Amino acid sequence: MPTITGSLRKMPVVPGTPAQYSLAIGDSSVALNPLIGTNISIAYAGKINCVSCGRRTRKSYSQGHCYPCMQELASCDSCIIKPELCHHHQGTCREPEWGTSNCMTPHIVYLANSSGLKVGITRKNQVPTRWLDQGATQALPIFEVPTRRAAGLLEIQLAKYVADKTNWRTMLRGASTPLALEEEAQALLAKAGNLTQALKREEDQQIEALTGNERSWSFDFPVVTHPVKVSSMTLDKLPLVEGHLQGIKGQYLILDNGVINIRRHTGYEVTFSYVA
Repeated sequence: MPTITGSLRKMPVVPGTPAQYSLAIGDSSVALNPLIGTNISIAYAGKINCVSCGRRTRKSYSQGHCYPCMQELASCDSCIIKPELCHHHQGTCREPEWGTSNCMTPHIVYLANSSGLKVGITRKNQVPTRWLDQGATQALPIFEVPTRRAAGLLEIQLAKYVADKTNWRTMLRGASTPLALEEEAQALLAKAGNLTQALKREEDQQIEALTGNERSWSFDFPVVTHPVKVSSMTLDKLPLVEGHLQGIKGQYLILDNGVINIRRHTGYEVTFSYVA
């Protein structure tokens, strides 16, 4: 049984029929799709290494960072979770160059179908990875804006009419009922049109509506059996996770005895074993 030891990273994924996943551990990578239907194990060594500085940390902050990095890095600031709070334009960004590259860059506001219809935002260069990471079966860009803050402000307005979060348990139980996203977008814009125009005037930024100009994306995930009851496993409580790999969706491995969010365990030092 081959084994690989190192720190976990977010699973790389590329679209396909189905999407193709790999498990990133340290400097190694294991193709996961061929392992579906086999037994795997993830053994936690009790160590977490900061994904930024490499420092050993007793607790993971902001998906794999140590506490000092969480306090210092712009990528760990509160505006990452709440993009409408981005303060780069005020000259107070923790890392102005990072902010210029990641926040002062085109963003997409979209509708997706993951656990149902939702609105979200992502950097334009993260299309379609963001949707795959969320486990969305469909997605449609509806606006393009020049900054992360503008995208966050627009999302807040649209979230008055559409959910802005994914119910991850519902997402893992099976594929969402297909939606006519173009029609949903038209209905949403009819409701929120005045709000988006007001935001455009207030921010004095280019807010480009993409409805009618962008194609709807569809995604297929490598899942043989969806769980009827979703039982989440974490390495902090269960240092040895093992079972029959039944599928992969979003950033979750679906086993016959539960699911584990790999992104949640970024920086955890593990030994991964599988049947060759």
